[in-house]
Amino acid sequence: MNINLEGQTALVTGAARGIGQAIADALSANGARVAYTDIEVETAKKAAASSPGSLALRLDVSDPADVEAGVESVVSAFGRLDILVNNAGIAPAKNRVNIDSFPHEEWERILKVDLTGVYLVSKAALKHMIAQESGRIIHIASVLGIVPARLQCAYNAAKAGVVNLTRTMAIELAPQGILVNAIAPGSTVTDATRKLFYSEEGVMQEKAQRMLSHVPLGRPADPKEIAHAALFFADPDSSYITGQILCVDGGWTAGGFLRDF
Repeated sequence: MNINLEGQTALVTGAARGIGQAIADALSANGARVAYTDIEVETAKKAAASSPGSLALRLDVSDPADVEAGVESVVSAFGRLDILVNNAGIAPAKNRVNIDSFPHEEWERILKVDLTGVYLVSKAALKHMIAQESGRIIHIASVLGIVPARLQCAYNAAKAGVVNLTRTMAIELAPQGILVNAIAPGSTVTDATRKLFYSEEGVMQEKAQRMLSHVPLGRPADPKEIAHAALFFADPDSSYITGQILCVDGGWTAGGFLRDF
């Protein structure tokens, strides 16, 4: 997909690898000046190295002061902020247990990054977007925010929160010319999921195969396929689309997760 983002500035959180890097790379390839932000700043620098005119900086989305400083650094460097992609998140493989056994500290940790982090970065970015009377905000939610999975209560709740936060922001910010949408990826091949599911050494390889048996397309997504959806929302011609949740999941939420009966 080719769109024209010349003169626009984008900030992508969690851009050091995986879906975040793929989105940042795609925005850069289509003309945007991109800030690759991540808590792992050295990895973010490596990710940004092949994108001319880009910026890499450390940003911990769970730290309000760090978020404010990071957004201000991007605006100081580029003069404006047009596109925000809230991608940073965690989905730990440990503590896959029922809610009655789920550790409170792990609940707090996941919600702090996956939901509160989206709120914090959005709020900091909106100071500039509202002043400009324009902007695009794209949240990376999850299909598990729509159809929950067992043993992941905190992640399910956080991503469901992102879904309704997207809709809330869309109706609140439309009068300021700011469009807010979300992408809900299904299982996607990244460094993390490769270690868990999609390698011969994957500790949940058998579970991954059962899961893919319920995906109509029969395979996980490539990060570039999620990035394609982000470009759609960032496209200047997508000017009448807000408050939408786009599932990029190979058909899973269409009913592929249901067994035949």
